[in-house]
Amino acid sequence: MSHQISLAIVETQNPDANVHRRSANYRPSLWGDHFLSYSNKSEETIDDSEQVQGLKEEVDGALYTIALHFRLVRQQGYNILSDIFNKFKDNMGNFKESLISDVKGMLSFDDATHMRVHGEDIHDEALKFTTTHLESMVINFSPPLAAQVSHALNRPIRKCLPRKELSHISRWWKGIDVVTNLSFARDRVVELYFWILGVYFEPQYSFARRILTKTICMASIIDDIYDVYGTHEELELFTDTIKMWDISCINQLPKYMKLSYKELSDIFEEIEEEMCKDGRLYGVYYAKVAMTKLVQAYFEEAVWLKEKYIPTMEEYMSNALISCGYPTLSTISFIVMGDIATKEALEWVIKEPKIVRAASIISRLMDDIVYNEREQVVSGIECYMKQYDVSKQEVHDEFRKQIVNAWKDINKECLRPSEVPVPLLTRVVNLLRVMDLLYKDEDAYTHLGGVMVEGITSMLVDPVPV
Repeated sequence: MSHQISLAIVETQNPDANVHRRSANYRPSLWGDHFLSYSNKSEETIDDSEQVQGLKEEVDGALYTIALHFRLVRQQGYNILSDIFNKFKDNMGNFKESLISDVKGMLSFDDATHMRVHGEDIHDEALKFTTTHLESMVINFSPPLAAQVSHALNRPIRKCLPRKELSHISRWWKGIDVVTNLSFARDRVVELYFWILGVYFEPQYSFARRILTKTICMASIIDDIYDVYGTHEELELFTDTIKMWDISCINQLPKYMKLSYKELSDIFEEIEEEMCKDGRLYGVYYAKVAMTKLVQAYFEEAVWLKEKYIPTMEEYMSNALISCGYPTLSTISFIVMGDIATKEALEWVIKEPKIVRAASIISRLMDDIVYNEREQVVSGIECYMKQYDVSKQEVHDEFRKQIVNAWKDINKECLRPSEVPVPLLTRVVNLLRVMDLLYKDEDAYTHLGGVMVEGITSMLVDPVPV
């Protein structure tokens, strides 16, 4: 995760004391509240029975409201009667022509019709009414509205794959308010969900996707704390707090670090709750060990930065294979996969076996090859150039050779018989596949490269109809 860093002066919690902090000037999120608004339109839930009864009795609202309420109540399994739509018919028993000009209402009505059951002729009539008129009018709409209407007619909400996971994660991220509370960090929740979607695409791994996305989000924030924002004294305190894993220790931390630690601690509590359900509480221990190793590696890099020290390539790689985040993500990706992640499997992965080490080499060297020059931040490129007195191009060539060799190691480790079940090894490989996609020609994560934006758009914004 590379950065371009410039010096800036930012006030600490003490307004009378100024400290020098670096600022990366990251591009803001491209998605805004897009996935939050999607959630509000298509994934709402109604749990209160009194509220449901009230909706059943409501007949005085506009078409949009009635149709929306009908769909939401039906989605929750309540048999609200369809005769509430009779009010929109004229004396001849036809739907009123005045409804046609209400495009928002017509779209909501169209979605409601797809919740119909046998014997509801009014919904059959309504579907014909909404479809006929919307299709005839779409050519006169503005491009954005035309696209929305066409998509709604082709893929009604009832038949769309739900995006509960992304809306859940987006609400969590919105609650942290990264833009305000952690403005120095990369606002990349959608990008990181896309990353983890490449690790677990199978439907049964919904919980795993949520937890690993939250984990990588916090790892990205913490990476920016160490690389960009924290003073050396603050980083020492934060590192020690993570080592102890004691929430009572956070009072010594500055506000932004308190928030970061609490959110990380909450994620591990989620893991603990899930592990308790099936008697695998031991998984939390391995998650904490993996995260502690990552934070210690971040701190080591911060020490090098403070001392302006360029390590040998051996020193650099020993630490960088941890700070790349790969061992941590691999370990936690195992933990949240259920019974297949036995204690023996976790012991295996926490020791960074050959396949994890090879994947870490690829991850780190790909990042180093595409990184932009970072003020004072040590990279493998400059370490290698200094130690062996070679050009940057020669370093790139050498790193690419090492990447090829590391892939061979990975392929060999995936051959049967394997030390752990193949579904676990698949996560190691999948994490690397995403890395190859996003860092092959650029740092598409940090700088929102084209491959990242195109991938998110095609999978999560405008999915190909099926």
